[in-house]
Amino acid sequence: MTSRWPVGTIKQGISMRKLVAAVVAAGLFAGGMGVAAAESWGRELNMSTTGAVFHGWYKWEPKFQHRGGFHVRGRLSDGDPGDGHNVYLRAKVEGYGWVRVKGTQKKTVNIDEIFYDGAVLETNHAEIQLCRDRGSLRPDNCSDLRKFRR
Repeated sequence: MTSRWPVGTIKQGISMRKLVAAVVAAGLFAGGMGVAAAESWGRELNMSTTGAVFHGWYKWEPKFQHRGGFHVRGRLSDGDPGDGHNVYLRAKVEGYGWVRVKGTQKKTVNIDEIFYDGAVLETNHAEIQLCRDRGSLRPDNCSDLRKFRR
């Protein structure tokens, strides 16, 4: 019994379908990766005060990663290297106290910190502020307090 279609045509048709399916799958995978990368650090966080500058990004971690914390990444800079003062970023979540992330005087440092509430699976409230440490006799000058909700 002879086939209606030549054998070479059937093999080409099968391989062509596989090729089209592979191209479509690769396109969907690459498109999905682009969306995930754009979404992960999409929110910019810029703060400044006299003598201190922070430029970075923030995101909320997923529920079961890093306790669903508030993740901050960026560069903390001494905006006035000649003033003799250090800079710091301070943050707090939920009902906890302030946590300081210190910079280095006369330099720019990379910050990559996650602030979270250890008692819950997902942190929902965070506050952050940038300050210049002017010592114990004079009050620190700080940027406006920024509040975030998930």
